[in-house]
Amino acid sequence: MGGLFGSKPKALPPPPPPVPTPEDPAIEEARKKEREAAKRRRGRVATILTSGLGDPSQPQVEQKKLLG
Repeated sequence: MGGLFGSKPKALPPPPPPVPTPEDPAIEEARKKEREAAKRRRGRVATILTSGLGDPSQPQVEQKKLLG
């Protein structure tokens, strides 16, 4: 019959402790280098528009025909 009248409100759990930040400069330097390397890789991929085999499209060797 406890559900009929309700029960005492439950206490909320305490908030989790804040996440510690890495203060090691070597870790920060490694992360920075990895981010910069990823940027360079993305930039290089964006400039290469063909495969390693070159341009796969067929060259247009037909000349225009003059009619008239």
